[in-house]
Amino acid sequence: MTATHGHAWPGRPKTGRLAVKRTIDVVGAAVLLLLLSPVLLVAAVAVKADSPGPVLFRQKRTGRHGREFEVLKLRTMHAGAEGMRAALGARNESDGHLFKIREDPRVTTIGRWLRRWSMDELPQLVNVLRGQMSLVGPRPLPVGDSAFTEEARSRLLVRPGLTGLWQIGGRSNLGWEEALRLDLEYVRAWSIRMDLSILVRTLPAVARGDGAY
Repeated sequence: MTATHGHAWPGRPKTGRLAVKRTIDVVGAAVLLLLLSPVLLVAAVAVKADSPGPVLFRQKRTGRHGREFEVLKLRTMHAGAEGMRAALGARNESDGHLFKIREDPRVTTIGRWLRRWSMDELPQLVNVLRGQMSLVGPRPLPVGDSAFTEEARSRLLVRPGLTGLWQIGGRSNLGWEEALRLDLEYVRAWSIRMDLSILVRTLPAVARGDGAY
């Protein structure tokens, strides 16, 4: 059973509006991949030269209706970083389902730069083209379906996004409760106009670098 059985997306958006959203996703992701391909190539070479390990980091995330998918990112941590997480648990500066350390020792030199400008997230444009993500939506989290309870399940009614209210509202500076509040606000009030507004506000938010670590 998926996480969203028994729930409905508030407002029940019409099929036409959802088709417009998907069209924006496909066209937008394709254009961005084309325009940013030189940047991605340079970043990939830098990741490979900076530390041993693969260029891409792949991790299972929970998507729409609780379906798991493999999210793509440029690797920003040293190889084997996932195995070091338990040892760093006491240093976690976040709460809930989030794990964040401002000066994370697992992050590589180039990784800090990539995170500062959110460039590590760019391979997720491929996830958007695959239909696993949207350009705008709640961020996909590395937790299973069963971790979402009560109201938190509502965030699984929509495709996770490359950007969203988290990204323009504080990024890693947000605690779980505040981040969840923004996710639920997005699900309740979603519109094409809201998506376009978030997309326009994302670049200035990235440029400010607030909460980028």
